[in-house]
Amino acid sequence: MKIIRVTNVEKFSAQILPKQPQKNKSIVESILKNVQKNGDSSIRKYEKQFSGAKITSLRLTANEIKDAFTKVSKNKIDAIRLAKLRLEKTESVVKSILKDKTINTDGIKISKKFVPIQSVGCYIPGGLARYPSSVIMSVIPAKIAGVKRIVVVSPPNSDGKIDPLTVVAAEICGAHEIYRVGGAQAIAALSFGTKSIPKVDKIIGPGGAFVTLAKYMVSDMTSIDMLAGPTELGIIADASANPKYVALDLISQSEHSKDTFCYLITNSEKLAKSVDDIITDLVNKIERSNFVKTSLKENGFIAICKNNSDMINLANELAPEHLQIMTKNPNFFASKINSSGLVLLGHDTPSSASDYLLGSNHILPTNKFGKTRGSLSVLDFIKTNTKVTASKSVLSKISKHMEIFTEAEGLPNHYKALQGRIQ
Repeated sequence: MKIIRVTNVEKFSAQILPKQPQKNKSIVESILKNVQKNGDSSIRKYEKQFSGAKITSLRLTANEIKDAFTKVSKNKIDAIRLAKLRLEKTESVVKSILKDKTINTDGIKISKKFVPIQSVGCYIPGGLARYPSSVIMSVIPAKIAGVKRIVVVSPPNSDGKIDPLTVVAAEICGAHEIYRVGGAQAIAALSFGTKSIPKVDKIIGPGGAFVTLAKYMVSDMTSIDMLAGPTELGIIADASANPKYVALDLISQSEHSKDTFCYLITNSEKLAKSVDDIITDLVNKIERSNFVKTSLKENGFIAICKNNSDMINLANELAPEHLQIMTKNPNFFASKINSSGLVLLGHDTPSSASDYLLGSNHILPTNKFGKTRGSLSVLDFIKTNTKVTASKSVLSKISKHMEIFTEAEGLPNHYKALQGRIQ
């Protein structure tokens, strides 16, 4: 990994962020337009092109779902159920906070009611790896919220089949429909709708560069959760950190794909050198070595900062999806961090564990969007319904104040709509 001394945090952060190839935009745009125009036939064409699968039926049948269970061991089902249970507990507590309210002010009645959105499409990555855990993280918050139609889409293999563990997880978690389609074409189908795949109200879930870009490009028509692209892991660590733990955590996230963004921020030159040496030693001995090597070489770095303040400022500026704090006093650093998607405190809270079984959600904002939102949750599947009731007496009381606003904004007919009721 590159070891860089940081003297100017703002300048460094502006230069270090990975750049997406411009050609990706034109490719994704072409796929979206094609699916919007030609529907299912375009989806089949792209699946043949990208996965080699010749697909007839896009939706999985009840028999196919049942068959997936025969291919999954009891131990794996138990693991899915445990992860499901832990996330359900977290999301249920969040939902319990949302209580319907009625506010009465000077004769005006405003009611606030929290209701589930009607339909969601959950994108579950595939191809380079399988992600039944992402099924849990996507479907369970929607289920807890009370969403009536939960759709799962995931890329098929060359035989036209979705990984059995992904299918089993979707069924256990309560998905209503499962489709064998991935990539930008899946996002297009969920947004525009096709003969086989009715469109949804909101698209959620993580994905690679093409999926993330596709979500962004359809967001003017279909609501999305966030940009949850290639994995990001930032680690703040001082001399008290175990360099092997740091190295293992950087490796764990960078094995996702060749375009992850994983890095260490430290004020210890000794730690920086030790971590780099350990990664160099391990990288040729591990599985998925090609992903780790390429990602850490192309996008990874170790930043040596002058002091704690610069470490904190750099982390806040980069706003990583996951931020691990492995310092002598992690709570001090955490109190100053406000921009990461998820903060993991201490030497024994690895991001890899949070991806599965800690009860937190691993669908998190990337591309600096951690500055404005956190992890996917039940809140992403609930909208606020507001009802307002007024009366002639209320309108009379606000009349002169409303006239001031409408005159200032040059909208006289707004005031006349009120005036006509009270004259």
